[in-house]
Amino acid sequence: MRRVIVWRHGETEHNAGGIFQGQLDTELSDRGRAQAERAACALAERGATRLVASDLTRARQTADVLAARTGLSVEPEPRLREIHVGRWQGLTHAEVLAAYPEAQQALERGEDVVRGETGERVADVATRARAAFEDVVDDLPEDGVAVLASHGLATRALVCAVVGLDFQQASRALVGLRNCHWAELVEHRTGWRLEAWNVGVPDTEEIGTIASPVP
Repeated sequence: MRRVIVWRHGETEHNAGGIFQGQLDTELSDRGRAQAERAACALAERGATRLVASDLTRARQTADVLAARTGLSVEPEPRLREIHVGRWQGLTHAEVLAAYPEAQQALERGEDVVRGETGERVADVATRARAAFEDVVDDLPEDGVAVLASHGLATRALVCAVVGLDFQQASRALVGLRNCHWAELVEHRTGWRLEAWNVGVPDTEEIGTIASPVP
């Protein structure tokens, strides 16, 4: 059966600082590069036959690490870009909440509003990312494995679109993919199914946190 691994990029300084990136073209931080190296070690064993990445730098840099380990070429795919958040790009979460309270309240009610007045809706992201997914699997051989390197909201929108999950319900039920973690989709006779979610190699800091007793 065919498999598609949907992989979120490594951490950036904007991720660490709680800043909306959207389609700002940021690079991986040192921590993000280390995350990509650890994740690539694990993913290199999965026998991927295609490697497709958002054309934004942080996703491309993440995919390049896996390409170096597997010999695959990275195929750039703009439709796997993160949601465009319009005028929110470059602002912190606190700044967006202060400047756009009505939009934030609408999101909390589950409404799929245009982000930052000039950006996209989740439905827009799901449509373009799903189209990219279909083009990839159309050329994927039986038992083939594809890795798609993308972004936080875009990965969830794509997975929900492929397996038929309501995005708002999934957002409440599933923690978003951590940096450099992935989801795994498997094709069955009746369609695609989500076999794994938020799989990855923990950071050293995360391991220490998990091992520490709660005070």
